[in-house]
Amino acid sequence: MTALAQGDGFAEQRHESATIDRILAVSTFDVPAPSDATTQTVTADLQSIVHDIDIPLNAKVLSFVQLFTGRLKSYLEEGLNRGMQFLPMIQDVFRAEGLPLDLAYIPLVESAFKPSALSRAKAKGIWQFMQGTGLENGLTHDWYIDERAEPEKATRAAAKYLKTLNGMFDGDWHLALASYNGGPGRVQRAIKRSGRTDFWKLATTSRYLPRETRNYVPLILAAIVIARNPAQYGIDVQPFVQPASESVTLSAAVDLRRVAEWLDMPVQTIQDLNPELRRWTTPVRATDYELKVPTGTGDIVRAHLAQSDPGDLAPLNWHTVKKGETLLTIAKKLKVNRTDLAEANYLSTRAQVTVGQRLIIPRAPALLVARTDNPAPETESRQVDVALASTAAPPEADAPAQASLIYRVKRGDTLFSIAKLYRTSVASLKTWNRLRTNSIQVGQRLTIFTDRSATATN
Repeated sequence: MTALAQGDGFAEQRHESATIDRILAVSTFDVPAPSDATTQTVTADLQSIVHDIDIPLNAKVLSFVQLFTGRLKSYLEEGLNRGMQFLPMIQDVFRAEGLPLDLAYIPLVESAFKPSALSRAKAKGIWQFMQGTGLENGLTHDWYIDERAEPEKATRAAAKYLKTLNGMFDGDWHLALASYNGGPGRVQRAIKRSGRTDFWKLATTSRYLPRETRNYVPLILAAIVIARNPAQYGIDVQPFVQPASESVTLSAAVDLRRVAEWLDMPVQTIQDLNPELRRWTTPVRATDYELKVPTGTGDIVRAHLAQSDPGDLAPLNWHTVKKGETLLTIAKKLKVNRTDLAEANYLSTRAQVTVGQRLIIPRAPALLVARTDNPAPETESRQVDVALASTAAPPEADAPAQASLIYRVKRGDTLFSIAKLYRTSVASLKTWNRLRTNSIQVGQRLTIFTDRSATATN
């Protein structure tokens, strides 16, 4: 129940600030001049290390190396430590796509390799894709999933996008990087207006490209220089350890808090392994969703899935559309956001609904997440669904001798928790009490049949 009480299952997951916003702000107003030591170190590096994109030894690159080894050292160090868990995967993808491996360090500046990073411009993930660009490059985005936050899927999309940009600018990676930040249209217009096809000439004036884009390219190049030889710049690399994972195929929606409860671990552990999930429930329409869990726990999850009533996996509120109702009137009636109501049901906000259509209400059931200070309001459908039949269905005639008892539902109870308490199943509770759904309410009386021997000893 601790896992189940950690928030509304339909609240969107929290985000972290994207590093790019902080770095670009600092690089706009407070860029130090390179020291002689930095200049000598970078010069030696560029002579001894072979890079697969051109890195010029100019004042801009040197100044940003100075910035990254000074004021922004902690940002770069933390990002590189976190990135060590992703870099082998990124390099494998880029190698297979024929891309320069130096480009694997772009996320060091963009996001510090944080899958949940969200910028002020609403770019997301380690590659900081805008939603439209992500969709154009094959990333799914809906109310339940945002694949921009899934590192491997986003990396494959980034490889596709970088190859496209490189082709648009005839193999010039400096212009391709500028367009990754500012957009290819802006860079193409700058080239057309200026008649210049060299990024560094374009960047000598503020007439053609914004300051952010002019700084972005040398920032990336400076990060690459340091990341290729971190010890030389005083960067202490201590990689973050990401737990190994395996996948479990889900045939129906499952609340992540149920999984956390089964595995006796924090919900955050499950979330961290599945960063593409925007909510605490897997997509309601997915019939073969691959959920990642810590290695060695897959069989435990599968066992619980096999034993659980489907309705217990992700308890949901439903509303059946009545004559004359629209998404707007339903949203007002049930006090939910119309956009959330539409998108939770894979509809547009202008979609028409039909009589008898069942809609998911994007609000956690009151007894899935019971809070004494802010209980969830009831919906009309809950008032109907939780009605208890006047008589309980007895066990089969040939069943072992059993005693019955009456249990009064308390705040925080679910059918699952009650079944666990009395060592029975949710299906049995529903049969005995002629319940059509898994919804129950505080004060409701449930008939429970138990073994006589167990009753006598309790």
